[in-house]
Amino acid sequence: MTKFFYKAKDWGGKTIKGALESQDKNSAVESIKNGGLVPLSIVAESTSIINDIYKKIFSKINLKQITNFTRQLSTMMNSGLVLNDALSLLKNQSDRKSLMFEILEYTLATVQGGHTLADGLGRYKKNFGEAYIASIEAGEEGGVLEEVLTKLADNLEKQSEFSGKVKGAMIYPVIVVIGMVIVVIIMMIFVIPKMMTLYEDFDATMPASTQALMAISDFMVKFWFLIPVLIVGFFMFFKIGNQNSNFRFKKDILKLKIPILGPMSQKTILADTIRTLSMLLSAGIPLVDALRIVSSVSANELFRGAYLKISERVQKGFSIANSFEETGVFPVIVNQMVATGEATGKLDSVLLKVSDYFSIEAEQSVKSLTSAIEPIIMILLGIGVAFLVVAVLMPIYNLTSSM
Repeated sequence: MTKFFYKAKDWGGKTIKGALESQDKNSAVESIKNGGLVPLSIVAESTSIINDIYKKIFSKINLKQITNFTRQLSTMMNSGLVLNDALSLLKNQSDRKSLMFEILEYTLATVQGGHTLADGLGRYKKNFGEAYIASIEAGEEGGVLEEVLTKLADNLEKQSEFSGKVKGAMIYPVIVVIGMVIVVIIMMIFVIPKMMTLYEDFDATMPASTQALMAISDFMVKFWFLIPVLIVGFFMFFKIGNQNSNFRFKKDILKLKIPILGPMSQKTILADTIRTLSMLLSAGIPLVDALRIVSSVSANELFRGAYLKISERVQKGFSIANSFEETGVFPVIVNQMVATGEATGKLDSVLLKVSDYFSIEAEQSVKSLTSAIEPIIMILLGIGVAFLVVAVLMPIYNLTSSM
């Protein structure tokens, strides 16, 4: 499939620019005509390896951009603007070099060609996620696209706010740890060797701590190039390992067992997945399909398998509450609230409250983590400084004592 950029006129004489994918130029012309337009010009997109690399590295969209797009589109459509005009206005406001412009351009052309918004955005499912596209599709089929967009925007804003709080809380400890590592590397490679050379010139007796420091420094001076190799190798190991489901499962289980980090990770996963399930159900997607979608977008293999198991049990006729409880994965409060939602017929709204609860719990866990990290960092710094002082000053003390 080749991407073509075209210029055409509608029956009212209005000039329209857009893009579409087709097998060849003739097929593209037919598609434009079938959309009720008169083609004026059509040009195939020029592709190159450099352009592909540039797009992969720089042309990305983040959660904030998706949230802004959803909120703006929701506001425009709720104000009475038709979908075509809303997409056109958003496209004109976007940076022509950004991926969002490409998405809007393609989606606008798709909608103008008689297809749905879900068809246009479906090409970028990796960016928006399966849950997002499924919600849009359900909204269009049910004739409640404006309502679905509003709920999507609300949920995405909550998710974006929560992610921002977590990242913001982790910035300080991450910067401190990185700073510590950099200082240690500089000390070991550049500072300590010069001091050790001075001690060797005086033929001083080296205590055990100094000898250990010299050995570490000597190793890092000779094999400093192994540091980036080990870092790259570490990431490559996990990247290759993540392609294996058994490796991912064991890794995710281990992550949940880490003190402080494990419970925080569990609460974050629960907040995200339950919020997504609530959003899908409120969009009108059947429960079995919603559970399957949540299982596919879950960031943890344990919960991915749990949601998939629940969807299979519900499809067989088991109750939702019983299916959640049978997995043995979810906290008691989740099972109880699901039972309440199932009994009252308001499962989507109950799940939204549960997700809000776990979001607050996760935020508290992040604050506890940062509060715990600060004294731990100070203790490690104190131990490190004490070791350096003893290792560096003991030879001087021995020299002055022997004189």
